[in-house]
Amino acid sequence: MRPLYLLLGLILLEACGGVDGAVAETVLPISAAPTVLTIEQEKNLASAAGSEFRECAVACPLMVIIPAGKSAMGSPEGDVGRTKGEHPRHEATIAKPFAVSKYEVTFDQWDACVAAAACPHVMDAWGRGNMPVINVSWGDAKLFVAWLSRLTGKEYRLLTEAEWEYAARAGVKTPYSWGDEPGIGNANCSGCGGAWTLQTAPVGSFRPNAFGLHDMEGNVWEWVEDIWHDSHEGTPANGAAKLQGGDPTYRVIRGGSWHNETELVRTAIRFKRHSKVQFDTLGFRVGRTMGP
Repeated sequence: MRPLYLLLGLILLEACGGVDGAVAETVLPISAAPTVLTIEQEKNLASAAGSEFRECAVACPLMVIIPAGKSAMGSPEGDVGRTKGEHPRHEATIAKPFAVSKYEVTFDQWDACVAAAACPHVMDAWGRGNMPVINVSWGDAKLFVAWLSRLTGKEYRLLTEAEWEYAARAGVKTPYSWGDEPGIGNANCSGCGGAWTLQTAPVGSFRPNAFGLHDMEGNVWEWVEDIWHDSHEGTPANGAAKLQGGDPTYRVIRGGSWHNETELVRTAIRFKRHSKVQFDTLGFRVGRTMGP
């Protein structure tokens, strides 16, 4: 087995507070057993936006620290492809830094959960390994984060919808995290260009956004925690999940997929799916609460 490493790289991104500087990375060797952050390590990481860490082999996603801040949520009138569900546009406040997986959860990570008898086996379509896991329901995704939490003793979870959009935008107000137009080769979707046509791409195949996150737009739709509501009316301003009202059997998916046209991979796009459905366009990524 290859040695594992806990990455404590302090990657200071301009978009995460306007700090210039080269990457400074400290690599600590760890054993094959889950090795979680100490209180001091967690405190130091949370204070440095862009820091990365991984708390166990194979199953644990590489996590990126996202800074606290405020961001627009939803889309303005006139955006091409704008849906009713994207209004009203409003400001969401994320009061504390949190961590988001750098990539969508992969089959390697999912299959580690399956091997531990904590997740069900799911079918692939274009291979496993570092391809994003597909054919997972919202309930399946919840099983994975619950297992990851038990494994590490830390709070791994699905992102709230506000956290997801905040992380996807990475400080911009444009329809896409890279600008006003879809362009060519910025994401995996129908019409986006690139080496993959009507199928998923290996995670990390496209440039990351300013927070260092890959595939927030395109590749696979990502489950979030929130119950579906037809608009942003009444969405908590503090970044919490919207869990009051609505039918809890329907949950929100974000980001678009390999199957969708360019207007359906905008950062504001949102749709609903029954929590039990499993499609080859559906995956997820994980979040982690940073203590204390």
